[in-house]
Amino acid sequence: MKEGICRIVRLTILTVFVVVWGYGTVWGAVGCDLNDPDRDVARLFPESTGYKTIYTSILKVGGEKLMAKVEARLGDKFRGIYETIDVPYTIYEIYNNKKKIGYIHGVNQKGQFGGIQVFVSLDLEGRIKAFYIQKMTSQYAKALRDAKFGRQFIGLTLKDFDHYDVVSGKASGKVEGIKNPAPEAATDFKAALRATKKNLILMDEFIYSSKSSSGGLQK
Repeated sequence: MKEGICRIVRLTILTVFVVVWGYGTVWGAVGCDLNDPDRDVARLFPESTGYKTIYTSILKVGGEKLMAKVEARLGDKFRGIYETIDVPYTIYEIYNNKKKIGYIHGVNQKGQFGGIQVFVSLDLEGRIKAFYIQKMTSQYAKALRDAKFGRQFIGLTLKDFDHYDVVSGKASGKVEGIKNPAPEAATDFKAALRATKKNLILMDEFIYSSKSSSGGLQK
C-alpha cells in the first residue's frame, strides 16, 4: 500500500515538474525567424546569391546598459515576452557572390489580437529596401500585408523614424506620409510602425553604429 502511495506521489511531482517546465518554455523569450529563409531571402533581396545567419541578443551585446539605450531611442519601455533582454534576434547577412550587400532582420511586436512579425531588408547604409509582415492576427491583415502598403517604407531610414513617436503615434516628415490601408486597424498599424522603428534601432546598435557604446557586433 505504501509503495503504491509513493508511486502516485512521484508521478504527481513529475507531472507538476513537466507542466511548470512546459510553461517556462512557452512563456520564455520569443525570437523571430523567416519561415522559409531560402525562399524569403531571394524574394526580399532579389539580387542575393546567398546569406549567412547571425544570432544575437541585447543581453549578449550590451546587457542592461544597451537595453536602457534602446528604450530611450525608441521612446518607450520594452515589455512582454517579445521584448525581454534575452530575446534572440536572427540577422540574415546577405551576399551577392562574395560581396556583402545588406541585411534582413525581423522583430516580434504585440498587436491588437496577437503577435505581429515585421521584417525589413536593408542596404549597407541602413536604408529599407523591402518591408514584409510575415505574421499578423487580424481581420485586416490582408490590407496591412499587401505589397502596396509595404512599398511605402522603401527608402526610409532610422533618421526618418526618429520623427515618429511610438507612444502617441504622431509623426512628421516621410513617416507621416505612410497611409494606413485599413483605418479600422489603427492599433495594428501603429504596432507595425513601432516594430519598424524598433527593428531599425536594434540593427543600428547591432550592426551599423560603430561608435555604439555597446560595441555592436562588428566594426
